[in-house]
Amino acid sequence: MTIHLDSDLLRTFVAVAETGNFTKAADTVSRTQSAVSMQIKKLEAMIGEVLFERGSRGVSLTRKGQDLIVNARRIVSLLDETAASMRAEALDGPVRIGIPEEYSYSILSRALSAFAKMHPKVEITVKYAHSASQMVALEAGELDLAVVFEWQDFSDGEVLMRDPTVWVTSNLHLLHEETPLPVALYSRAGWCKDFALRSLEDRGLPYRVAYTSDTTSGLKLAVASGLAIAPVSRSNIPPDCRELTAADGFGDIDASNVVLHRAPGATSEAINGMADAIREAFFSQLTITVPPPGS
Repeated sequence: MTIHLDSDLLRTFVAVAETGNFTKAADTVSRTQSAVSMQIKKLEAMIGEVLFERGSRGVSLTRKGQDLIVNARRIVSLLDETAASMRAEALDGPVRIGIPEEYSYSILSRALSAFAKMHPKVEITVKYAHSASQMVALEAGELDLAVVFEWQDFSDGEVLMRDPTVWVTSNLHLLHEETPLPVALYSRAGWCKDFALRSLEDRGLPYRVAYTSDTTSGLKLAVASGLAIAPVSRSNIPPDCRELTAADGFGDIDASNVVLHRAPGATSEAINGMADAIREAFFSQLTITVPPPGS
């Protein structure tokens, strides 16, 4: 179950966790104690788990609360940092960014638009490309910032989120029940052979290549149209489609991280501001995959 969490609820959750007391937390977030209590109940209802244990000396985090607090603190901190940066003077200068197609609309379009309006003198150039070509461009000095996937040989870049690639099927066409499995793959064969197809072979699932595309949009279209199942990052599963899990005989294809890289010497205020905007875009939209209660 994927849950889109409200930043106000997370801010209140962090306040309660850090004070250990609903009354003190209410002072921190400038709300009444009853409002804080209602917000925590709402957050617990969304997640389907209790986040705090009540005791005579206050409250403490449950195991599920401990799982949530790390990301909650990061999100609240980044929101505060971004709000502060937005109050700063307008920036200027060039910024060249590489972005994977997967996030161009779902996460980064609003961030880029807001940044451009806030800093109209910044000359933004965006390149949509696969991760490998982005890293080549970054090393060649053609990009200042690059958001890339890393599924092996993890670097020391800044991890924005973990977004594993999974097999996805249409809820309407049930292609995963066919034998052999019709699969859609990227035209570039290296990753598909080493990860996507190997994940099927390791599970003894016969397949046939029914569709190829250079883009993630093409793979998503193949799934939604009932042509094939396809490897898609978990955050980009199309409407009316779903992840094929271990219960279906499948599983994660890789353990991809989404990573922000910066070119050596790319330290201008405009580049720093854009890096902050990209970071906030991912963390403020962060979705947490919560297992069913009791799992």
